[in-house]
Amino acid sequence: MKLSDLQKRLAESSTYRPAEDTFFLADHIENEKGYAALDIGTGSGFLAKILSDSFRLVVGTDLSINSLRQQTVPIKNRICCNAADVFTKKFDLIICNLPYLATNEIIDIATDGGIEGVEIPSKIIKSALSCLNESGKFIFVTSSLSNYKKLIHNINLEGFSAKILARKKLFFEELILVEVK
Repeated sequence: MKLSDLQKRLAESSTYRPAEDTFFLADHIENEKGYAALDIGTGSGFLAKILSDSFRLVVGTDLSINSLRQQTVPIKNRICCNAADVFTKKFDLIICNLPYLATNEIIDIATDGGIEGVEIPSKIIKSALSCLNESGKFIFVTSSLSNYKKLIHNINLEGFSAKILARKKLFFEELILVEVK
């Protein structure tokens, strides 16, 4: 299914609609290929569906069972769990639109990243990296509203190589796409 067809389907839906950060990530994963991909925090299933065109196995995880049950773009392999904590399997590509907003308390698990916007993302990243193939990559979206430099620094300290893949300026923030190998 083409990206434009998916966007049209989402626009016609009354359930959760992905926003700029989701579309930003979508633009950068369209040409990824491999055997197994994981979409952490799959929500509507939009990104997982894109991956299903070029990966044999695509799995989406989400903390919200309701999100998984009411996916706008339903995917076959959906698991209600925390990040990638249930997997022993290794993936060629892992993606995540992190909850990156800096907040003192977590009210909305889809957007609130905790202190400096790194508390929750750090846990998700640690979980994801444990499931990454040696030659695989992890791509995630974060924001200038969070301490993204701290996230990148901590990933590099763990022996991985994290770099900024792309940036997108919005009115009130800059979206940052990070690639980890």
